[in-house]
Amino acid sequence: MTGWPGVSATRRGSALALAALVLGGCVQVPPRQPAATDLSGRLAVRVDDQPVRQWSAAFELSGNARHGQLNLVSPLGTVLAQARWSPGLAELVTPTGTSRFASLDQLGEQALGERIPLAALFDWLRGLPWADAPWTSNLDNPSGFEQLGWRVDLSRLAEGAIEARRDTAPVVTVRARLDR
Repeated sequence: MTGWPGVSATRRGSALALAALVLGGCVQVPPRQPAATDLSGRLAVRVDDQPVRQWSAAFELSGNARHGQLNLVSPLGTVLAQARWSPGLAELVTPTGTSRFASLDQLGEQALGERIPLAALFDWLRGLPWADAPWTSNLDNPSGFEQLGWRVDLSRLAEGAIEARRDTAPVVTVRARLDR
């Protein structure tokens, strides 16, 4: 190769690689899409109301907070309910039919009877605060945090157990045990 007399091919290659890295640093990177997640395990919800309401089921969660699907499954493997969502549309499919909602929050409130931040659940189940809302450290439990009015306890995350609790009336507790 000619053009750089007295410079070895190795040094020319290194210089070109360095130039590519420097110039590449000037390129704008598109916004990061939330990572897709595939999680499964058991989910239990308890609402301390009069009367107390509670339910539990196996779950299969896939996708992310923007596009995803949540299946609630009976111990015999029957799908009890399926939630599917994408921007501007959320659907709940049950044995009695399909309902459509404008948002995942509306779907969750209708299906569960309480406002549970389903979009945040993706990150919470991975042991992280949800990136789309502010959060604070939980001074009572340094292995957790507070976000959206919920205290998220990660003290048993290594065992695959997570608990989120909303203390405003009615008190709601969500427990998850992840399959490992």
